[in-house]
Amino acid sequence: MRTKCFASAMSAFALVLGLTGAGMAQPMHGIAMYGAPALPPDFTHLPYANPDAPTGGRVVTGETGSFDSLNPHIREGSVPWQLRFMVYESLLGRSWDEPFTLYGLLAESVEVAADHSWVEFTLRPEARFSDGSPVTVEDVIWSYETLGTVGHPRYLGAWTRVSGIAAVDDDTVRISFSDPDRELAMIMGLRPILQAAQWEGRDFTQSGLDVVPIATGPYVIDDFEAGRFMSLRRNPEYWGADLPFRRGTNVVDELRMEFFADGTAMFEAFTAGILNTMRETSAQAWADRYDFPRVQSGEVVLSEIPHQRPSGMTGFVMNTRQAAFADWRVREAMIQAFPAEFINQTLNGGVDPRITSYFANSPLAMSTDPATGRVAEFLEPFAADLLPGALEGYVMPVSDGTERNRGGIVAALAALEAAGYVVQDGVMTTPDGQPFTFDILLQTGSAENDAIVNIYTEALTRLGITVNVSRVDAAQFRERRDTFDFDMIYERYGLSLSPGNEQYSYWGCEMVDTTGSRNLMGACNAAIEAMIERMLTSDSQDDYIAAVHALDRVLTSQRYVVPFWHNPVSRIAHDATLRYPEVIPIYGDWIGWHPDVWWVQP
Repeated sequence: MRTKCFASAMSAFALVLGLTGAGMAQPMHGIAMYGAPALPPDFTHLPYANPDAPTGGRVVTGETGSFDSLNPHIREGSVPWQLRFMVYESLLGRSWDEPFTLYGLLAESVEVAADHSWVEFTLRPEARFSDGSPVTVEDVIWSYETLGTVGHPRYLGAWTRVSGIAAVDDDTVRISFSDPDRELAMIMGLRPILQAAQWEGRDFTQSGLDVVPIATGPYVIDDFEAGRFMSLRRNPEYWGADLPFRRGTNVVDELRMEFFADGTAMFEAFTAGILNTMRETSAQAWADRYDFPRVQSGEVVLSEIPHQRPSGMTGFVMNTRQAAFADWRVREAMIQAFPAEFINQTLNGGVDPRITSYFANSPLAMSTDPATGRVAEFLEPFAADLLPGALEGYVMPVSDGTERNRGGIVAALAALEAAGYVVQDGVMTTPDGQPFTFDILLQTGSAENDAIVNIYTEALTRLGITVNVSRVDAAQFRERRDTFDFDMIYERYGLSLSPGNEQYSYWGCEMVDTTGSRNLMGACNAAIEAMIERMLTSDSQDDYIAAVHALDRVLTSQRYVVPFWHNPVSRIAHDATLRYPEVIPIYGDWIGWHPDVWWVQP
């Protein structure tokens, strides 16, 4: 097994950065935000796919909760997360070995204006929906306009920067941008393409199980029962099976998702052989629970998959829309009071490192030293409004490893006192004299989160704070999450090696009041917006990375999240008959890898 280093995968960064008209204003097999795609026009398969993988077999995974919708592109409903990626396709597809590169999928070629003011996609004549009908320019236009206006919030932000979309001819569509944007052409290439005819006379925004999608992906929905299972069947008539981009991928005949009330029942199903693959997020459980008979006999294999992607941010997000967490000093107290090392040791054996910033574990991570060079230059205009740590350097607090976390509790008390909070008769009171109480929202079914919150609330009780934990089902969790009806909530932000416009949807001001957005903390900060803009307009690798480093500093020092830990490797237990290629992409176990490039060995 081997992985490619980040520097090699980003070699395109070191190539020509300001693409000329001669270099880019012509149809190409793929595009890179900087430089040129690593794979040539005549490439035969993705480097991490096995072109000789046999077809057949099944992959059976477990999920907690349920689902009540088959439409993953709208705000409403709860949808199995794999549906969005296994059933739907886009004009371009991502190579998970190149952070800034896309290759033609539904589109046979892509052309970008020399000044990045528009992008054109030419459809493959063989592209088909699962009912055999051709994918047309009209379907593309309808999909973009629909998703961009009434679709899920993840589609809305980028669409506001589109000035127009129109057919050039029967096979080509042009999307024009309000302002030149180097990344927007790539974002547009990743929109799912829907069949317009399927939605004629129907309300696209309504969620339900009555409309089974007609899409272009390798799989179709074969059977399902809400709350119990969903079965995806490999489409034997899939139009793209022979594309180099698809060769060696999506070869498993059936992808089946079994749904369970909680993680304990799901693990028992795996040990019994009902499931044949399972991701494990707890290092302690990996060490302690995976020695059952099927592992001992070799029927089940334990695989650890390395990766070089950012840690992202996982933990309890504090909602700054609520008075409880509007003051950064209160948020600082919440982080100080969290006995991170004790919880990590209890649940993970202390194996997994704590998250220290949003882009930790990657070359995009901030330094904990004082800002220098371009990073300091980018942040200097906002110095008066930056929180402590942004310029000076921020280090996540380290506790003494005990449950009592004495040093952390003392620091938390000091931060609360600085914010005007006072302990009266053992009760922490707010500056206006009211008892300090707040709610933590969790989805039922996660034993790990339950264990974390139980230890954490005990620590907060020692501060005189009253914490209510609301455990709700998946549907209620999503509804309250989408409407920001919480004080503190568990969330995981998975960040990539190629951050760009999507950062606005995570922590941009426009998303603060957008129902369903991922800006759960309610971030609206001029420095954050400016650093994102810097990323998107950088003309060099050095400036781009400096902008990300600066963004990481601002986000981390804003203290929006009580961070947990991250897995520098992914842990997957699976039947020995399930195999994957020797070459692992730099993203490791990520969307597009498992089960996409796996196969069942007869």
